[in-house]
Amino acid sequence: MSTIEKAMGKLAKQAQAKQEGSEQPEAAESNQAAASSSVPSTEKREKPVLQIDSAVLKRLGMLSDIRSRETRMLSDEYRSIKRKLIKNAFEPGLIPKNKSNLIMVTSANPGEGKTFTSINLALSLALEKDKTVLLIDSDVLKPTVSKTLGIGQHMGLMEYLLGETDDIADVIYHTNIPNLRIMPAGMPHHLSNELLASDKMRSLTEELNSRYSDRVVLFDSPPVLGVNETVVLSNFIGQAVVVVEQDGTKLAAIRSAVSQFSDELAIGYVLNKAVHGKTGTYGYGYGYGYGYEEERSA
Repeated sequence: MSTIEKAMGKLAKQAQAKQEGSEQPEAAESNQAAASSSVPSTEKREKPVLQIDSAVLKRLGMLSDIRSRETRMLSDEYRSIKRKLIKNAFEPGLIPKNKSNLIMVTSANPGEGKTFTSINLALSLALEKDKTVLLIDSDVLKPTVSKTLGIGQHMGLMEYLLGETDDIADVIYHTNIPNLRIMPAGMPHHLSNELLASDKMRSLTEELNSRYSDRVVLFDSPPVLGVNETVVLSNFIGQAVVVVEQDGTKLAAIRSAVSQFSDELAIGYVLNKAVHGKTGTYGYGYGYGYGYEEERSA
């Protein structure tokens, strides 16, 4: 073999060795990726901070800039309502402690303003200096909190009840409003109402009470009449705010609705769409008034 042939053979061997060396790290990376993909990820997903636009609140006639005259009037009315709720929630002996800070907002029938009331109550409670408020969209068949506030679709109550997450914190979102948290309804499900009346829901309310004892929890709940699960849900709750539409809700419907609640439930009433005078209107072109009482109407 000539000297040239020997040199070429040596160069070929060096090139082969170099190629094999460059392939090994790729194989190692591939094996490492395969191994990591077979191990479940324990990394927590990052949740967005939900942005509530004050311009949207103003357009809807809700609490926005409390410095304005109209908003200040509305704020004063909700302040009167929330004081009674806070007293019931945190003063000992009024309501069983294991559910006193859990409040459902409902109505006898759809369209009487319960979501409007839920959001405004949450915004008013968020102004408290030593309390936080969690607003839960539990009207799972017709969720409207996220749609009204324009905060988009997010994992929420349904996913938790279905067991897609075991950590309640995964479905509680901070907002750009200090002290206000939101739990969206989540994706629709054919067993939404049944899940709302399930033992998992009962466990959720118990955890919310014990884990966040300094927090007011508001449930924007389905109407009472025609939805049996709302009555079941009320058994997990300490207080109920029943929204009544002036000149719209029949007294018989109110009596029928509240008669289904437990005697242990503290019930208050908010009169909605009540016009103060000829020109005193807000938002949708109607006024707002309230009435709250701790005992049921006779």
